[in-house]
Amino acid sequence: MQTNENAGTPHRLFYSARQALRRHATGGNILILATALAMIAANVPGVRDLYSDFWLKEVRLQVGSFNVFSHAGHPMSVLTFINDALMAVFFFSIGLEIKREVKVGELSSFRKALLPIIGAVGGMVVPVVVFSLLAHDTPYAGGAAIPMATDIAFSLGVLAMLGRRVPVALKIFLTTLAVVDDIGGIIVIAVFYSGHIEYQLLIYAAILLSMLYIGGKVQVQSKAFYAGVGAVVWFLFLNSGIHPTIAGVLVAFCVPSKPVFAPGKYIQKIRSAIGHFRAEDDATLSSRTILSHNQLDWLKEVESASDKVISPLQALEDSLHPVVNYFIVPLFAFANAGIFLLGFSPADAVSGVSLAVMLGLVLGKFIGILSFAWIAVKTKAAPMPTHTDWHMMASVALLGGIGFTVSLFIATLTFGNDPTQSALLGQAKLGIVIGSLISGTAGFIWLHRTLPTAAQLAAEEPAD
Repeated sequence: MQTNENAGTPHRLFYSARQALRRHATGGNILILATALAMIAANVPGVRDLYSDFWLKEVRLQVGSFNVFSHAGHPMSVLTFINDALMAVFFFSIGLEIKREVKVGELSSFRKALLPIIGAVGGMVVPVVVFSLLAHDTPYAGGAAIPMATDIAFSLGVLAMLGRRVPVALKIFLTTLAVVDDIGGIIVIAVFYSGHIEYQLLIYAAILLSMLYIGGKVQVQSKAFYAGVGAVVWFLFLNSGIHPTIAGVLVAFCVPSKPVFAPGKYIQKIRSAIGHFRAEDDATLSSRTILSHNQLDWLKEVESASDKVISPLQALEDSLHPVVNYFIVPLFAFANAGIFLLGFSPADAVSGVSLAVMLGLVLGKFIGILSFAWIAVKTKAAPMPTHTDWHMMASVALLGGIGFTVSLFIATLTFGNDPTQSALLGQAKLGIVIGSLISGTAGFIWLHRTLPTAAQLAAEEPAD
């Protein structure tokens, strides 16, 4: 196996990055289960009608005569609530992740980030070209952005199945590529999926975003401040004609990434507070007892200092990961991935918009990511990830074709608002599911066959 030996010491992941990789991988397993359940529910007689009708029910959060969950004066359906409200939380989480990566992660160093950035650009451009060539002068030509996306949860879930055999640098490459991919998706949604613009509402939203930005600059640490004002910004975007998920990203960019206390000052604070507890009092404190006022104050100082050493950005990102990965994204998949398979003939899977999406994901992503990365490495514009070879890079390029969550989201934005295009939406979903399945399976098999075995890794480890 050819490897790159440029690095002197192995790349070490921060604890938060390791946690993010682990959560995304676990979230991918739940996503698979939610998709399977959606397919079952959409095709079992009796259950199918209940499944379809449930998403059309109205959602209301009434304050007097005002419904918070309303769009242009009309109440949201359950499906609209998931796609426009809960997915705004998903994109808020993505925004936090992007800001962290830019500040302290893989996007903080231009040289480290360059290869996945270039690969991501290829992975967005080539699928659009493939789709456009197949969809030229057709009713579904507007869906060219559907195969642009890479689903980070699914793709990292596949890597997790191979355990320690996958080099850390390869996981970082795929994670960074998916983050850049998300940035591209956000730009596409903002530019191409906006309707009639209500500029007055946008002005109000801009004023609130300015408040959040100033709050971040002056180190307002209250997470409730960003969540509360952010919710109002979301409502204004929802009714302004700009897709409300963009509000989630913009609000995330305003959340401060710098804590109030530096770690050194935090240590001083807790050392001072803990110093009040004398060693001779340990026996008394070992039993469950009510604290004295002074003891309570000292422990409150520790609690307050602990809150101030973790930035609001990291605290919110850490809190939202379980909600997003284990609830919002699986619920989105369960609501949107249900395809009535009996409504399609086998030919539908290899024709029309299904074929265009499928080839965009499987071929477009693979060719785009691999070719752009190859050119970058061969021209010495960017280094090869440590301990990787071109077999691994090709496998990851295939995994990039797992578009699932964001691809489904863009397909819904493209065809879901017009009842006359429901057939196109169903076919696009079919192409997304088949294309993602092919990409994920092919990428896993290629990696499984070419990665070093567990025995080879054990043999390479130095003896104690």
